[in-house]
Amino acid sequence: AFAQDLASAEQVRGAIIGNTVIGTMAASGPYAEFFDPDGTIRAADYAGRWAIRGNKMCFDYDEGPSGCWAVAITGSTLVWVGSSGAEGSGTIRAGNPSGW
Repeated sequence: AFAQDLASAEQVRGAIIGNTVIGTMAASGPYAEFFDPDGTIRAADYAGRWAIRGNKMCFDYDEGPSGCWAVAITGSTLVWVGSSGAEGSGTIRAGNPSGW
């Protein structure tokens, strides 16, 4: 249902990188992360790395293998789309308002 609405790599980069996303993932629960343009993910009590591969946003945290999701973006709202469909969602906040 999301295929026609998925963002391109350029759209993902433009909407997410340099900004903070606050939301919930079905598998892991709530999150709030700032995506630094230098490739770092910054959060209140952990960090990681992000990359854009193809049109997907990939996340790498120390405790497990990296995961990649396609992204459907509508205004300041996004849905992380994986193999089973919508696997999480979030709201984009400009910049790094929490100062991570």
